[in-house]
Amino acid sequence: MPILKTSDYKAYSKFIENLAKKLTKFYFLKLNKPFKTSNKFKGKGYDPVTTADRAFEKFIRKEIKKKYPNHQVIGEEFGHKKSKSDYSWVIDPIDGTRSFVIGNPTWSNLVSLNYKGNPVVGLANFPILKKFYFNISDKIAFVSQNGRKKRLKVNLKATFSKMKMSAGFHGGLTLNKQKKIPQILKRMQFPCADALSYSHFTEGKLDVVIQYGNKIWDIHALIPIIRAAGGLVTTWENDDAKKAGNIICSANKSLHNKMLKILKPVSK
Repeated sequence: MPILKTSDYKAYSKFIENLAKKLTKFYFLKLNKPFKTSNKFKGKGYDPVTTADRAFEKFIRKEIKKKYPNHQVIGEEFGHKKSKSDYSWVIDPIDGTRSFVIGNPTWSNLVSLNYKGNPVVGLANFPILKKFYFNISDKIAFVSQNGRKKRLKVNLKATFSKMKMSAGFHGGLTLNKQKKIPQILKRMQFPCADALSYSHFTEGKLDVVIQYGNKIWDIHALIPIIRAAGGLVTTWENDDAKKAGNIICSANKSLHNKMLKILKPVSK
């Protein structure tokens, strides 16, 4: 059963679609130039943030405030703007900052609208690729490129023996733990590119995506798009993906259950 009314989905998805176009225009007009990078971890590892991350988030917050001033906003760079509203926006201004830093075009802007904590409308916008993914209901999602929209559908016929899988542990899964999942390791034959892997999954180009250590702003925007495209998305423990953490999405229930069983030795 849909969480929002049809009219609400229509209004919010229209806002998201317009936001995607504005974000790409904003990038090429204002941010396609040298930028400064700093390390959030300050000697305890490497987690880059750039001046572009902060500029993007300020821009997104400004657009939301103009249209929905009473809504809550949760952003990776500037924290939580609280209110009494049941609606909250979750923002990752640049998902894939490492890719952004080295000039890889796979980075994106991720924006999710949540209702009572549940992601209901999502946007994954790829400025360099000039394409964006979004849903218009709980059952319909599109990819838009060069002004043309294509309905998103996962590969429902995917099987374990023939699946295309992308996986990334982001340095969080120890070698000893990786040894417990050899069936995963030998099938990691397709590159993992942050939100672009989840997006390719919704197009049926990948059948399984596994990622370690996603924060809410890494996954919330993708959840409604994945589900609207017919995919399954949970944590490795088969819990609600909105809790974030270790995430898996699969093209059908049989494949999802098989993958969860394989991941069990490292999902505790």
